[in-house]
Amino acid sequence: MFKSILFTTAALGVLSACSNTNQLEVAAENDWCISGGTIYTADDDKPIVEAVAVKNGKIVYVGENVGDWCNSASFNNLREINLDGSAMYPGLTDAHGHLLGIGLREVTLNLEGVNSIKHLKEKVAEAVKTTPIGETIYGRGWIETHWPEKRFPNKLDLDDISKDHPIILERADGHAVVVNSEALNLSGINMSTAAPYGGAINKFDEAFGIENENKPDGMLIDNASQLINDLLPKLTPERKEEAYIIGANLYASRGWSGIHSMSVDPDDIVILNRLADENKIKIRVYNSVDVNNPNELPKVLNNDDLNSNELIQTRAIKLYADGALGSRGASLIEPYSDDPTNSGLMTLKEKEAKIMLERALKEGVQVNIHAIGDSGNREVLRWYKNAFDQIPHADRKITDPRWRIEHSQILHREDIPLFSKYGIIPSMQPSHAIGDLYFAEDRLGKDRLAGGYAWRSLIDSGSIIAGGTDAPVEIGDPRIEFYAAIERKGLDGFTSDAWYNNEKVTSHEALKMFTKWPAYASFQETKIGTIEIGKTADFTIFDTDILEVQGSDILNAEPLMTIVNGKVAFDALN
Repeated sequence: MFKSILFTTAALGVLSACSNTNQLEVAAENDWCISGGTIYTADDDKPIVEAVAVKNGKIVYVGENVGDWCNSASFNNLREINLDGSAMYPGLTDAHGHLLGIGLREVTLNLEGVNSIKHLKEKVAEAVKTTPIGETIYGRGWIETHWPEKRFPNKLDLDDISKDHPIILERADGHAVVVNSEALNLSGINMSTAAPYGGAINKFDEAFGIENENKPDGMLIDNASQLINDLLPKLTPERKEEAYIIGANLYASRGWSGIHSMSVDPDDIVILNRLADENKIKIRVYNSVDVNNPNELPKVLNNDDLNSNELIQTRAIKLYADGALGSRGASLIEPYSDDPTNSGLMTLKEKEAKIMLERALKEGVQVNIHAIGDSGNREVLRWYKNAFDQIPHADRKITDPRWRIEHSQILHREDIPLFSKYGIIPSMQPSHAIGDLYFAEDRLGKDRLAGGYAWRSLIDSGSIIAGGTDAPVEIGDPRIEFYAAIERKGLDGFTSDAWYNNEKVTSHEALKMFTKWPAYASFQETKIGTIEIGKTADFTIFDTDILEVQGSDILNAEPLMTIVNGKVAFDALN
């Protein structure tokens, strides 16, 4: 009912357009008058307004009544959006996602929602029916933490499906794969194969019989997964283009005006700029590229040709310090509570990090390092401080590097104030908390979780939080992220003492986590992140005010329009 009222008089892809046809015909596509609902600005001086005007894609008015402004002689060609009681926000930004992976998830074997090993086998068996013998079957998205079997899948499970295809199934977090015997054999992985630094080749224990004991069980953790890379389906430029376009369109339809895309292949930057030039990517993409050699930093990141389109920005690198909590690869100060012989993995050596960080400071490159465990985070904080101490301001290309720790999930309470003290930005994904906390108490115990997903403590200590999703690890839905940050409950409403509900944030803080603070974390705070005069018109419109409603009402809000640079990137009517 509400949506039909909202769109009844829609024209030119807008929610509700002016009745003057001549004005509509000459109005620029990025000129707007917007009113008729609550408008949140994320600006502390004027947090809520009634009206906004946009000229040539720039915000020219923010205030109480747009009528006089829009009807003035200078701006009488502005088109009108009547919000009709819906709510508008600064364009929402996912500060940590993987745009290529988001698109690939839509065109590959998607294992999200698989609820048991039996269900996993059924899904893969369907793929076997249509895959020629010898070709690799690849899927991603499984998470075993809710499965009735209470274990990881293994090669025996996959051998039951096929011994004629290499089967590679990636865990949702991207930090572990399970493969069948054919994949192990083709990759030369056997009992004597040594795991690479930062990786583990899991072995069968006595529970699977003496004939299997100490043999690889098919689970390859973190860097060990690289041993089967040659079997993965080849990512051609054409397949990448398709995935980037699909991912960007999907994100615009969910209300995202931008994404900080992580672990980007440097070769993809040219592709992204071209797709944006062709209007095939309509959201902002801030790239954090994979770089293995410090000598590549100037070539990859100080090249104006790689930032030729305003929507595509590249000035950061992504490194990995440890693994993930679910696969027990996150590096911990004390061993895992449910695996006392294991403290996780560091996947990056300090001497290699030192060279990269010092070079990055000199070159003006932002560094974003993945760290999940309390030891992993402590180490990265120490590495950052050492680099800052080693390279004086006079030798740096920029004095405010805004380095980030991606995830910052499990922190020792003593380390929380160090983020603000060192100027390090915690880049965190609220949905990780409401998924992980179902099993995190088993992994860590309640006491250690006092420093887990510590949004409130970090903000109170003086930090900002760049909020993200880590899609395709998570769904990549801003409604879920808002719900998780504000409610700190499972999607089913579950909570417990181990979830430390005192760490939840206010609705206005959650808004900043996905608008103002990601803008700062990407050096774009003078252009986007808030609704203020002079800034670019990036807006997200929902039919429901997600800052006022609670619980499942947040999850039921519908995205109506996404505007980027004053241009419509998504319109629910079209």
